[in-house]
Amino acid sequence: MIAIDLGSNTIRIVKWDCKKNKKIDEFEKIIKTADNLVKTKEISSEAIERIINAINEAKEKIDFNDKITAVATEALRRANNADEVIKTIKEKTGIEFRVITPEEEANFVSIAVENCLLNLEFDARNFFLVDIGGGSTELILKHKDTIISQSFRVGIVTLTQKYKTIEAIKIAVKKEVAKFRDFIDFIFNTYKKPKIFVASSGTPTTIAALKLGMNYKTYDPEKINGTIITIEDLDYWMEKLLKIEMKKREELVGVGRGDLIVSGIMIFKEILRITRYKECIVCDDGVREGLAISECRMGL
Repeated sequence: MIAIDLGSNTIRIVKWDCKKNKKIDEFEKIIKTADNLVKTKEISSEAIERIINAINEAKEKIDFNDKITAVATEALRRANNADEVIKTIKEKTGIEFRVITPEEEANFVSIAVENCLLNLEFDARNFFLVDIGGGSTELILKHKDTIISQSFRVGIVTLTQKYKTIEAIKIAVKKEVAKFRDFIDFIFNTYKKPKIFVASSGTPTTIAALKLGMNYKTYDPEKINGTIITIEDLDYWMEKLLKIEMKKREELVGVGRGDLIVSGIMIFKEILRITRYKECIVCDDGVREGLAISECRMGL
């Protein structure tokens, strides 16, 4: 089956083998869904065009002659013209997106990460998970069969476009991420702090790739899963990325992500500081994989 995740910055598509519970093929492209959303409260016509073009490009690379399920997250949750966007995409591509709630998003991510951890032979019964997106950040605790989550409207695209300069973003991150503390304290006090801290989404996977000597073009998700990241890694790459010019930076992290990765590192670092974890396991798997696994389970 095909599962599509339309995020605030990236569209991610996976073709999944339900019987073998594994990925057959994948496609990912930066489409900046949330570009200017902070200012206009709408998804721009340029962004809609980028989404349509990306889907049509994916159709050339992946056989779409399969069951398709497609979801959209924070950018579409926020946009005043979400219905119009969904209608236009369906007219041009034949694919109908469903806007999911933050709770559904957290559930899909946790399913994907649990599957990732099991494949890496970790104990996946209890973990704390962070998903830093383009328009929001999800904090998720999995405790046995219980999933507790909260979505915060702090994302790398919206934050970067709202505050512009590095200094302003740094101040904003401290202030915004401080709001995470009550939820983190509540879940750790109620359910006990898990030993495993996992991060999925673009920022941690990019840092993991850089740590492994990859860049955007040589990125290999299979090698990313299980990579350990520390605050020292974040400090090192933040300093290194800020020292190089934007063109070189984007060769490493992807076109259109040169400024966003800096905001992502700041958010990630602040979460590590608040939670007092020494390290984090990275999983490339996210909403699209969780959506695929969930649909497969329902079909069995």
